[in-house]
Amino acid sequence: MIYLDAGTTYSKLITDSEIFSKEYLVEEKNKRFYYVLPSSIVKSMDIIPDSCCGHMSNSNENEIVALAKGAKKLGIAQNSTILDLGSRDAKWIKFKEGKFHDMDWNTSCASSTGATVEMLLKFYNVKADELKYNPEKFAVTCGIFGMEKIMDSISSGEKPSDAISKFVHGIAFNAWNFCKKPEKIYLSGGFCENKCLIDSLKEYCELELLGRFVLCEGLF
Repeated sequence: MIYLDAGTTYSKLITDSEIFSKEYLVEEKNKRFYYVLPSSIVKSMDIIPDSCCGHMSNSNENEIVALAKGAKKLGIAQNSTILDLGSRDAKWIKFKEGKFHDMDWNTSCASSTGATVEMLLKFYNVKADELKYNPEKFAVTCGIFGMEKIMDSISSGEKPSDAISKFVHGIAFNAWNFCKKPEKIYLSGGFCENKCLIDSLKEYCELELLGRFVLCEGLF
């Protein structure tokens, strides 16, 4: 049994056997193994999943459908907004009285999602845990202009970690607006592990973290 959410940078898998190194094992529960590992490793292996979604797979399941099914499996699809904020795109779905109500999926611009933050951290040699909530934010409607502001700010003497934190705050603000400013967001995806994003998003709404396996859970 293999259920695969193959993202641009990282892939998430739920299996019933130990097929990868323990360094990629996130948890084990109900006789299932939950892995997060670089998509490049998954792509190099001869893996035939039972069901899959994601940019780096031969998807047989729509990601919005997987997100909705995963939310239902977690018992939160009553009156809720679920946002999946990943490396390459952002998507959300809203339920009202247990039924689908609204959704959106931004696949046209990856400039203000996880991959950009990872590149900035590498370029400026900043660790993710150095990013702290900053009450100021950069407008990142366009990621290219957002990065220009980061570079200008750093050139003026600001610490790279502070400038990138403002960028992350801008991502949080955009995500909340993208979801139509809900009172509460259930957050899925890699940003669940980014404290700066979490603290920034909490400035705008109540937040509950779902982790990185919601889409995988929705595949079976």
